[in-house]
Amino acid sequence: MVIIEQLRTNAVAIISLIVALSGLGYNTWRNESTESNKNIRDAGFFMMQELTELQEVVLYARFDSGDDRGDIKSGWSHVLAVKDISYAMPELVQQDAFALSIAWQQNARGLASNQDESYQQIDQAIDLVKKQIVTAINELE
Repeated sequence: MVIIEQLRTNAVAIISLIVALSGLGYNTWRNESTESNKNIRDAGFFMMQELTELQEVVLYARFDSGDDRGDIKSGWSHVLAVKDISYAMPELVQQDAFALSIAWQQNARGLASNQDESYQQIDQAIDLVKKQIVTAINELE
C-alpha cells in the first residue's frame, strides 16, 4: 500500500525521469548513427577522389605510355589508399576494393604493353568500387 501511494505522489517525477532517460538514450544513439554516417561519407568521397586519380593513371598508361602520369608505381599508391580506407566502409565496398587491388596486381603490367584485357579488367574493377560507394552513401539513414 505504501509503495502505491509513493508512486502516486511521485508520478510526475517518475514520468519525468523515464522521459529524460529515454531522450538521453535516443540522443546517444542518434549521435552515434550520425557520426558513423559522416565517417562513411567522408571515406566514400576520399575513395572516389583516389579512384579518379587511379583512373587517370590507367588512361595515361594505356593510351599515352610515354607520359609519366601513367606510371604504374604511382597507381599502386592509389590502389593501396582505396583498399586501406575501404575498412571504414560497408563490407561490399571492402570486398570490391580488395578485388580492385587483385585486378591491379594481375593486370598493371599489361597496361604498359597495351593489352586491352588488362585495361578492361582494371577499368571494370574501378567502376565496381565506385558503384558500391555510391550505393553505400545512398543507403545511409
